[in-house]
Amino acid sequence: KENVIILLECTALNATRQCIDSNGCLKKNHQEKSFFVLVVSFSLLLFVSFKIRCVFMSLTIHLFLFSCVLFPQNAEISVFEVNIRFVGGLLSAYYLSGKEVFRRKAVELGEKLLPAFKTPTGIPWALLNLKSGIGRNWPWASGGSSILAEYGTLHLEFMHLSELSGRPVFAEKVMNIRKVLNRLDKPQGLYPNYLNPNSGQWGQHHVSVGGLGDSFYEYLLKAWLMSDKTDEEGKKLYYDALQAIEKNLIRKSSGGLTYIAEWKGGLLEHKMGHLTCFAGGMIALGADGGPDDKTGHQMELAAEIARTCHESYARTSMKLGPEAFRFDGGVEAIATRQNEKYFILRPEVIETYMYMWRFTHDPKYRQWGWEAVQALEKYCRVEGGYSGVRDVYANTPNHDDVQQSFYLAETLKYLYLLFSDDDHLPFEHWVFNTEAHPLPVIKKQNVEIANHLK
Repeated sequence: KENVIILLECTALNATRQCIDSNGCLKKNHQEKSFFVLVVSFSLLLFVSFKIRCVFMSLTIHLFLFSCVLFPQNAEISVFEVNIRFVGGLLSAYYLSGKEVFRRKAVELGEKLLPAFKTPTGIPWALLNLKSGIGRNWPWASGGSSILAEYGTLHLEFMHLSELSGRPVFAEKVMNIRKVLNRLDKPQGLYPNYLNPNSGQWGQHHVSVGGLGDSFYEYLLKAWLMSDKTDEEGKKLYYDALQAIEKNLIRKSSGGLTYIAEWKGGLLEHKMGHLTCFAGGMIALGADGGPDDKTGHQMELAAEIARTCHESYARTSMKLGPEAFRFDGGVEAIATRQNEKYFILRPEVIETYMYMWRFTHDPKYRQWGWEAVQALEKYCRVEGGYSGVRDVYANTPNHDDVQQSFYLAETLKYLYLLFSDDDHLPFEHWVFNTEAHPLPVIKKQNVEIANHLK
């Protein structure tokens, strides 16, 4: 445990050195990029005991926030990414540090996102020009649709924005998304990944608990938990969705591995993405909130998914997991396509280990986490940080020379929590957004905003 924590502290500190010069200022010519890295990693730095460094960094960010806007005026941004990374990061920084500037900037940034909801249904656009307020969807999205994992992953942050600002408009926007979804028929009880914001109708019937769908399900559960378990609608939506997922998507291979397939127009594709591996932790987190007779079953299911995702790591040369792995053609938990063999420092498997450790204290989860740390050190460490690799089945790493921001925000944070005591950000008081920024539970006496909007 001590070795892991020391390693993570040194790694996070080294990462911030890339952003700050010898005088303690944000590096010139890279101020915006450096600032973004600091915001998404700030909550990690705060709770790994960098007391002196955090006071210093807090002042640096504090001054930078006062002297600039977060984005160029004419920038076109992803509403989803800005929300989970920057709104979530600023909210978390406020709750962890108590500094008013973070609250003010979070609300200010949230206000900039509101024009994205100006559609006939209130389902937001994926992309928004901050200057013109004009939104659009990704050109590749089916039928001009919005993406389930994007418009469905705003709830936690927007409820906190209403809580902190006293303005119900943020809560109104996300509660309206629920109303739209509640009116729609769900094929087999499932939520397709594509929804047209103009017509309010589903696009292509593609269902995934991984990419395009993942964090929607996570936020249904966490909306209930964050409301101090008063959001009964969110709770019901989550458990109904989980029941449909288990019935239609969850399968067991001939070798005994449980996996979550994808659903396309009624046909299953027997592959599981690295992104989908978060589901083990999600199911464990929600196991004690459903019917009493399902608690044990859901914990068993969570453990089986964790095992499958561990196998996807164990069956590679580098002991790092591929972007996606398959269960067909005689293979199990192995990537068979070259464009699925890469690893970009993703957090989802570590995230599930962390939740499983917290709920079971089975030492194998810490052991699996330590194996991942050793693999990261051996194959991903490069001068100045960490890099993804292009083929986890190769004997030597071919680096992609990119350190993703979620490596700091999520992967390192979940590793740190895996080897920390349970009272460090306890689940009864904190909920993690999908970028691993901790947000406090909104206590029962403060949930009037949500209740009157239903």
